[in-house]
Amino acid sequence: MAEPTPDRTPDPTPDPNRDRRPPMSGATRLAAVIGDPVRHSLSPTLLGAAFAETGLDWTYVALEVADGAAETALDGMRALGIAGLSVTMPHKAAVATAVDRCTEDAAALDAVNCVVADAGLLVGHNTDGGGFLDGLTHDAGMDVVGRSVVVLGAGGAARAVVRAVANAGASDVVVANRTVERGESAAALAGSVGRAVGLANGADGSPDQSLQQALANAALVVNATPVGMATSIGRACVSDATVGLPVDPALVGARAVAVDLIYHPAETAWMSALRARGIEAHGGLSMLVFQAARAFTLWTGVEAPVAAMHAAARTALAAR
Repeated sequence: MAEPTPDRTPDPTPDPNRDRRPPMSGATRLAAVIGDPVRHSLSPTLLGAAFAETGLDWTYVALEVADGAAETALDGMRALGIAGLSVTMPHKAAVATAVDRCTEDAAALDAVNCVVADAGLLVGHNTDGGGFLDGLTHDAGMDVVGRSVVVLGAGGAARAVVRAVANAGASDVVVANRTVERGESAAALAGSVGRAVGLANGADGSPDQSLQQALANAALVVNATPVGMATSIGRACVSDATVGLPVDPALVGARAVAVDLIYHPAETAWMSALRARGIEAHGGLSMLVFQAARAFTLWTGVEAPVAAMHAAARTALAAR
């Protein structure tokens, strides 16, 4: 089955009002996203734009499913004939145990963000890691083979990135996290090339020495913490200069590429500070788009219209 092909060509600007789909009928196929809450989700915007642009006879809705009710939701997916399901918080781990089968990535991450109805079976996928790599290619034209990578954070997104870059051939994957034990769990997903370090060292909150060295040598630095999000106020290293930043931008090597997985705002304070130093920095919108593009292709077998999805997401975020 074809996967979306990332490229660096400028995205055209598709008409957001164009809908090539036939009128909805009894033959229209249904896909949905489940979460709690789910009203904030951009998935209906992304996948709705994809179905409209391709003209496939599908529709996509958001369904709020209470925490703890994921298994019941999957029973509903079977009963209602829902063809595809996106999964967001807090259901990713619960869905991983409730589907009939998980792919290797989903099983390793113990998290499912996409369910495919396949010949009567519900198959759980995790498209986050592949979506990150596609986005990295699209935005930066970067291949991680033989490169050193630092990932800040050890949550679900960080774990997906760690596994993806290791499987793609990164030579060294360093996970920096406040809680070293969680960092070690995430780093284990990178196998022999993974290792964990602390974010801060000592009561003064100064950056960990091992982290400083890793940042100086890294070809790719990824912020997978919520620090800098539109609704987040936080800090990693305690100093007036780094409040609201996941790590001091001055510690990042001049030749590195940086990716902040946050997509709202489009440019975080950390990205601005890095760009002011001449460092190439990208936001997280492309990862969001490409993980959804992979889900679209898994459900339909059709290449996803990533330009239309990008355009729809930018329009929706600009209105927030």
